[in-house]
Amino acid sequence: MVSDADHTKAPAPSNDATGKLYIVGTPIGNLEDITFRALRTLKEADVIACEDTRRTQKLLNHYSIRTPTISYHEHNEMTRAPELIIELEQGSHIALVSDAGMPVISDPGYRLVKLAVRHNIQVIPIPGASAFVAALAAAGMPVDKFRFLGFLPAKRVARQKALAEAKSSSKTLVFYEAPHRALEALADVRKILGDPPVVVAREVTKVFEEFLRGSASEVLERMKRKPVKGELTILVGPHSSSEENGVHPNTICQDLERVMREQGVDERAALKLVARARGIPRSEAYRQWQGEKSLGR
Repeated sequence: MVSDADHTKAPAPSNDATGKLYIVGTPIGNLEDITFRALRTLKEADVIACEDTRRTQKLLNHYSIRTPTISYHEHNEMTRAPELIIELEQGSHIALVSDAGMPVISDPGYRLVKLAVRHNIQVIPIPGASAFVAALAAAGMPVDKFRFLGFLPAKRVARQKALAEAKSSSKTLVFYEAPHRALEALADVRKILGDPPVVVAREVTKVFEEFLRGSASEVLERMKRKPVKGELTILVGPHSSSEENGVHPNTICQDLERVMREQGVDERAALKLVARARGIPRSEAYRQWQGEKSLGR
C-alpha cells in the first residue's frame, strides 16, 4: 500500500479485479467550471492523486468531497506511478487531477497513464476546463488549425529555436508562459516571427481575466508600461492575408458577376451578398462598384 503523509486513510479496494484510472479535469480558476460527472468521479474514487494536495483540498472542501488524497507531481512521479499501478491492479479506482485543468496536458500524469496502458488498466478521461482551449475560443484568431506548444523553453536560445521551428507554420500558435518571462517571450516572437497578431490571455476564468490584443510589438509595449501578473496563455496568429487586411484580389464587379452566375440572383441581391462577404455596408459596396465602373474596370 502506498505510504504518504497526505494519504491519511488507506483506500478500501473496490470489488473489481482491476481498478480504473480516471483522468479528471478540474476548474482553472472558477470553481463552478467542473462537470457533474467529474464531481461524482471524485466522490466515488478510492483515492485522488493530486499535483498539490493542499490546492485540491480547497476544491474538495467546496463540494464536501471526503475522498482520501495522495501527492503525485513532477518530483515524485518516477516512484509514485509504479506504486499507484499496484493499487490499481489490486482493485482501487484512482482519480488523477492536476492543480487546474486537464491532467497530463502540460502537467504531470504521462508516466502514470503510460504505465496503466502497458498494464492493461482502463484509462478513462473525464473532460474538463483547459486554459488554452478557453483562450483560443475567445481570442478572435483562426482556430480551424492551431499548434499547442505547451511551455516554451525557459532559456532564450532554446526558446528562439522552438519559435524558429514553428516559423513556417500557417497555424495559430498557443503556449503557456510565466509572467516573469512574458516580455522576453514576446520579444523573441517579434524577433523570430516578425510582428504577427498576438493575444495574451491572463487569468482566464478568474476575477481579473484579461485579453490583450494587437501586434506583437503593440502588446509588448503595453506590457512594458503595465507588467502583467497571473497565469498567461499566449496566442500568436498567422500573418493576415491581403483579403483579411481589406485588400481583395477581385473587383466588386467581378464578385457581382460571379455571385449572380453561381446563385442565380439579381444585381441588387448579389451586391448585398458581396458586401456581407467583404464585411462592409451595402452602401459602401455600391460606392466602390460605381467607382470601378467609372474607371472602366
